[in-house]
Amino acid sequence: MASHSPHALTFQTFLHGVTPDHLQGFFEGWPHPPRPDTHLKILRGSQARALARLPGGQVVGFVTALSDGVLSAYLPLLEVLPEWRGQGVASRLVELVITALGDLYMIDSACDDELVPFYERLGMVRGNAMIRRKDSRQNGR
Repeated sequence: MASHSPHALTFQTFLHGVTPDHLQGFFEGWPHPPRPDTHLKILRGSQARALARLPGGQVVGFVTALSDGVLSAYLPLLEVLPEWRGQGVASRLVELVITALGDLYMIDSACDDELVPFYERLGMVRGNAMIRRKDSRQNGR
């Protein structure tokens, strides 16, 4: 794995200047991933989001949040491109989006078992999650 300097990144919670061309390489391992234009719609439709960008604009990591703005929020998507993993990018993204959400009672996320230690380092605790997936709609609607 090539190591990159996270100091080269800009972190932001807004979408000004982000185009589908900046959103390449995400949804790793998804059989039917959303296209970059759909990805941009996902970011726009989120109540909060945080992005990690290179100086040329390429996004190397993102997190989205859905919230009622009163009591609760959910973090459905967090992804960092493989060459940027292990450098604190995901932690910074989650911290930014939690700050953007404000002082809510609950901020939840569902994750695979191997990601539990990551979320625990950010102050979250293990809980149960129930999920429903419709694989035929994985690329969005």
